[in-house]
Amino acid sequence: MKRVLYPGSFDPITKGHMNIIDQASKMFDEIIIAVMKNVNKKEYFFDYEERVNIIKELYKDNPNIKVMTATGATVDIALENNCCGIIRGLRSLTDYNYEVEMQQFNKEISDNKVNTVCFFADKEYQFISSSLVKEVFYLNKDISKYVDNLVINKMNEKR
Repeated sequence: MKRVLYPGSFDPITKGHMNIIDQASKMFDEIIIAVMKNVNKKEYFFDYEERVNIIKELYKDNPNIKVMTATGATVDIALENNCCGIIRGLRSLTDYNYEVEMQQFNKEISDNKVNTVCFFADKEYQFISSSLVKEVFYLNKDISKYVDNLVINKMNEKR
């Protein structure tokens, strides 16, 4: 079984994230979505449990997608869960440069057991980020192009 890890803060999960998950699910047997705590981020819109529950609800009918919370080094989480790779989504050159550095580090410290596989979001999702979604949401603008209706409902409840 080819299992991969998709780490991120997913605050909130966007249609861009979902597009990457959809692409990866066609190539791998199982995807573990790891809701991570970003140490550089002081405040989240949704807490851990809320983010996990939203993602579980979105993928409740897909038994090949698992959701977990995680802290620590992504490569260690991948190894602990018998993942052959880490999947990442790319939107820009900035994303690419960061991911090249991380994949080299991850491959080295995993003794070449974990590779990074990058996916490009489809063109309608390439500019979407969770931060921009929150910013547009706070401005009381329509975010339905960027997130699933479930996410919109949860964000409105939280408002």
